[in-house]
Order: sequence, then C-alpha cells, then structure tokens
Amino acid sequence: MDQGPVQRCNNESLMTTMQTKDGESHVAQVEMMLAGWSPRQREQSAPTLANLPARLPRITRLMALAIKFQDMVNRGEVRDYADLARLGYVTRARLTQIMNLLLLAPDIQEAILDNSNDWRARSAITERDLRRVSRTIDWAAQRQMLDGTNRFNES
Repeated sequence: MDQGPVQRCNNESLMTTMQTKDGESHVAQVEMMLAGWSPRQREQSAPTLANLPARLPRITRLMALAIKFQDMVNRGEVRDYADLARLGYVTRARLTQIMNLLLLAPDIQEAILDNSNDWRARSAITERDLRRVSRTIDWAAQRQMLDGTNRFNES
C-alpha cells in the first residue's frame, strides 16, 4: 500500500490518498479534536480590540506582586526577601521597595488593587510618591498625604 502526500484541509483535519496493491485509490480525511477544545470555542474566543481588557496600571500590578510575595514567604515557599530577589532577578533594595507597599493603609491598598475611579483620578500619583507615603506609620496621616479630602477614609 503506497501512501501519497498528506494535505492539510483546514486547521482541524488532514487528508491523504492511499493506493492499494490492486491499484485502487482511497482518500482518507482525518479530523483531529483536542480534548476540551472545539472550533466553536476558537471562533468565540478570538480576541478583538473591543473585548481585550485594559492594561492594569503598574502600581496595581506591583501591589498584587507584593501581596503574592508575602504569601509565598508566609507559606515557606521561599525563606526570605533575599530569596525572592534572587528568583526575580532584582536587587534586594528593589524588592524592599515593592514589599513596602504592604505598609500602606489597607483601604489605600484596596483602592490601588481595585483600580477604582478615585484611584484613576489620581493617576499623577507615582510609585515614588507611594514609597514616601508608606514611610509614614500612621494610616490617617497616609490618607491625608494622598488627599486632603480623605477620599480613602471609611465613613
């Protein structure tokens, strides 16, 4: 039995022609389906500009990273911040800057993570500004440093 070249019909199937000893030709088309996948899913999940999520601000990503790193230390996955710095290919000083975001008042952290309208209105606030704020121990003073109107205060 001789086999001819394999041709791709579409992304999900292959076609080949086989010839038997008596000269008959047989065409075989094979459909391949991956487990948990269907062509419909691909059509529905094709990204478009309209449904792509907006990119999160850098400070939001850093805040989430600090929380994740602290959780890794608490669970014993890494020994200390020095281990995290080595794993992340950053200096210990830079890792400390990121981890110091955890010293912000919980409501400020929440606003940063939620990327709320209040927080987006403060888009001029940089990570450097937040580093200065995080050096203040008093959470009420942190809120005042960020905004004289105390938008972060819980009523």
